[in-house]
Amino acid sequence: MLIQEVGETAGLIWQAIDSQGALKLTALKKQLKLNDTILHMALGWLAREDKIEMTAAGRTFLVQLK
Repeated sequence: MLIQEVGETAGLIWQAIDSQGALKLTALKKQLKLNDTILHMALGWLAREDKIEMTAAGRTFLVQLK
């Protein structure tokens, strides 16, 4: 069940970045109403699939599609 939730969240993150461009982690978390654990798992999923790129942006990270 958790794997399905993480995969679905990864899809939501991808769609948000695809439609809006690069987003900060804090914006993703707030916009998609995610907790830290699921957010980080889904980002790891996308990173492992080489779908996203993350760069430091002050005290947070900027996430964008490759």
